[in-house]
Amino acid sequence: VNISNVRAYLTYDHSIVHPGPNLNMIVGANGTGKSSIVCAICLGLAGKTAILGRGDKVGLYVKRGCNKGSVEIVLHKAKGNLVINREIHVENNQSTWLLNGKHSSQKTVEEEVKALQIQVSNLCQFLPQVSEKVGEFAKMTKIELLEATEKSVGPPEMYEFHCELKTFRTKERELENVCKEKASALEKFKQRNERNKHDVERYYEKKRHLDNIKMLEKKKPWVEYETARKELEGVKKSREDAKKQLKTVRESQAPMLKKIQHIDSQLRPIENQMKDKTVSIREASQKCKQKQDQLDRKHREIEDIKQAFSLKQTEAADRQKRISNTRRMIDDLRAELANVGDQSDVTPRINAVNAELRRIQEEKAKMEGEKADMRREKDNLNGELLKNRLRSLDDMMKIKEEKLRGRSKDTYAAVQWLRQNKHIFSGNVYEPMMLVISVRNPNHAKYVENHIPFNDLRAFVFQKREDMEKFMMEVRDSQNLRVNSVFAPEESCATRAPSRPIESLKRFGFFAYLRELFDAPEEVMSYLCNQYKVHDVPVGTDQTKAMIKTVIEEPYLKVLYTAEEKYSLKKSFYSGKTSTSNSAVRPSQYLTMAVDAEEKCQLEDLEIKCNFCAMQERTAKLDHCDNELRAQKKGLSEMKGKKRQLEQKISTKQDRWVAHTQAVSEYPYMAKLSMEKVYMALETVGMTAEKTKLETDCREGSAELRVLEQACAMLEQRKARLLEMCKGLMRRAREICNMDPGESAVPPDLHTAFSQLPDTMDEIDAMLNEERSRAECFTGLSENVVDEYNRREQEIKNLEKELDEKSNALKTYRQNISEAKERWLNPLKQLVEQINDKFSDFFRSMQCAGEVDLHSENEEEYDKYGIRIRVKFRSSTQLHELTAHHQSGGERSVSTMLYLMALQELNRCPFRVVDEINQGMDPVNERRVFDIVVRTACKETTSQYFFITPKLLQNLQYADEMTVLCVHNGPHMLPPNKWDEKAFTRRCLRRKAYD
Repeated sequence: VNISNVRAYLTYDHSIVHPGPNLNMIVGANGTGKSSIVCAICLGLAGKTAILGRGDKVGLYVKRGCNKGSVEIVLHKAKGNLVINREIHVENNQSTWLLNGKHSSQKTVEEEVKALQIQVSNLCQFLPQVSEKVGEFAKMTKIELLEATEKSVGPPEMYEFHCELKTFRTKERELENVCKEKASALEKFKQRNERNKHDVERYYEKKRHLDNIKMLEKKKPWVEYETARKELEGVKKSREDAKKQLKTVRESQAPMLKKIQHIDSQLRPIENQMKDKTVSIREASQKCKQKQDQLDRKHREIEDIKQAFSLKQTEAADRQKRISNTRRMIDDLRAELANVGDQSDVTPRINAVNAELRRIQEEKAKMEGEKADMRREKDNLNGELLKNRLRSLDDMMKIKEEKLRGRSKDTYAAVQWLRQNKHIFSGNVYEPMMLVISVRNPNHAKYVENHIPFNDLRAFVFQKREDMEKFMMEVRDSQNLRVNSVFAPEESCATRAPSRPIESLKRFGFFAYLRELFDAPEEVMSYLCNQYKVHDVPVGTDQTKAMIKTVIEEPYLKVLYTAEEKYSLKKSFYSGKTSTSNSAVRPSQYLTMAVDAEEKCQLEDLEIKCNFCAMQERTAKLDHCDNELRAQKKGLSEMKGKKRQLEQKISTKQDRWVAHTQAVSEYPYMAKLSMEKVYMALETVGMTAEKTKLETDCREGSAELRVLEQACAMLEQRKARLLEMCKGLMRRAREICNMDPGESAVPPDLHTAFSQLPDTMDEIDAMLNEERSRAECFTGLSENVVDEYNRREQEIKNLEKELDEKSNALKTYRQNISEAKERWLNPLKQLVEQINDKFSDFFRSMQCAGEVDLHSENEEEYDKYGIRIRVKFRSSTQLHELTAHHQSGGERSVSTMLYLMALQELNRCPFRVVDEINQGMDPVNERRVFDIVVRTACKETTSQYFFITPKLLQNLQYADEMTVLCVHNGPHMLPPNKWDEKAFTRRCLRRKAYD
């Protein structure tokens, strides 16, 4: 702990305290401000005001007459100190917190303090105002003292195990109570069901009679159905006999039927011929339709073949006209073809044009080959240039790596390992920044190196935190390499905009922001923008240096560069004034490297470009000639094709004329077929009339046939009624037996039950009456009794199951308690034995006796365990437990101090504070206690110790590891600027020599 700065706090306007790492003895008269230092430690570490006992409001700790005060505490940590600043405001009793210079909340500060095992509320670690708190320490119960000791010097998990044990014990009691309650309820339910068992048996006896009644009622419709079914079978037999007689009568009418069949045989060929004629007519009509479609595609339907013959003649005349017209068109086309044939043949001209086109194509192909050769030559030059550039970049990277190895061998080794194992990481991983940063202008490299510390230049950059942890676990923990690593922000900051555009700063000589001077991967640039604000740091020139006084007045500038210097601007939090610091820009060591490999091929490239342009012009001329020849060839080809078109038209017209002629010849044949179909229809009508007459005579021929038919009809009706009746009885039987509609047979379970019941209606009715009489004898029974009995039986089963589960859970908890007890109690006993050894030794060195033990009245009651302190200051007395009333104030102070000293050597908390512990002690005990404190707190293995006292005995033994802080504060104190420490020391030595 280092109280680096106190302002307007209690008795101080401003004070800085630098304690030592071991025993710090703060000495000063009463009222000078010793306890103010203790209060500063407590409140600076987010402690409560109730611990100090001076006031419940934090504003009371500000010096009277001031509006606010502040405390700043520095906690030393191996990985970087923790600086806590608390500013207290009197007006509203509120505090503002800074953690390492950044605004924070009190909760965050409390978590940071707790992580360092600091407990200012624990009297075993922090004992202010001993004159009041010693009594409190003695008033602590054994249980409270045990918890305070566990938190102060026990392993971090000891107190957690203790709390876990107490929780387990509470749950064990709850489970024990639950098991007892369920066992009691289970016994009660079993007794009640035993009493109701007789009523349940009588209820089931009655239910058996009722079930018999239901079964009889179910069988009764099946017996009715069987009676109706037998009657239906008799009617069916009578109907079959009547059908046989009807058959005999019908056989006697067979001759008439044969004649009717003969007529049918005569009608069938005629009907077939009519069908054939119809098909022929349909085929001829279809053929005409096809011909008509070929002649004129505008007409889609064939006119009705039954139109008047006059219309057909008119149509034939029209077709003759079309034939004549078509013939004339053919003659005209042949005349035109004769004229065309007289013209000279254009084929030789077309062949000449084709030859010229082929010559132009060959010349163009030759030029394209030459152009391709030039392109390949240019590509070869570019490839050589690229190889030179890559070779230069490789050389530059090797130089950078050699410089990295010379400065940090561990980082270089980690780079080699990363290149071989990059595949094991899920995100992007970048080698140290000095290897991946590329400065655009070598003259600007010095600004980048001066702004980014070397620790970050040699740091690896990770996109994901889990990748960084995996990397550090391997290279740092396994390979023991000292390397740095960082991870980029989750949200990229690489493109973050600056506070002001660079154009607004150019009047001061600034030409760019630092980010614009170099290139880097996105994650690396994001980290540098977030951590070092490279997007907001302007770089200037000598002009900037010349007008620096004006530049630093700009409110947005915090860090800037001139040509050779770096300026940092900081605004005071208290006064609001701006302080400026500047330093020279060091030359670049790692990033100044450039490669120039482009001049090598400039002349060759220029020559190739000139030749290429000439070829382009020649190719354009050839393309123009090619287009003119193709147009000429197209005109000649059209002239040659005209003759072919005329020949095509003549052939088409001639085919159409032939088609017209064939269509005219089809119409007489179709008319003939229609007349034949009419004659056949008339013959068919006569035969059909004769057939109808024979059928009528046959139906009226016999009275016996009619009587038989009526008898068959009556039997059919009766059969239908009986069938419907059977269906109804079947449906009723199915419904009573809860059968599906499709089932016709009695289910097997019902069939077995029906077999034990009577089979006639009279016997079923008699048995129904008997069963109903017996069921009526069972009175006073309710289904609720059975429901209650069954419900309670189910509850008994559930309770038995729950009791088993709870018993098993109780067994598991007891096993957990046994394991947790072993984890907690054995280390605790060892810890108490160590405290007892030290405590007893301290008392023995004072010719007194003292003991510390772990006390518990019941080994299983873990919330009642405690630490008992017993002391004896006189040989004539017995050991007595340390309480607030039995011992004197001095004896309590000695006991408290020695107990704290016994804890001191266990050394888990980072520091301890004891204020005025020697108040009330007699000189002998005070000297003894002081010797023990010095001997114990000055060991290298112990933690920091603050010992506040208003007085000291003479001729005490001191140690070199001690730090003595003398508090001399008051209205008559010499001002700090007039205090001469060397003169004071000389006077003390001179006075000591005289004495």
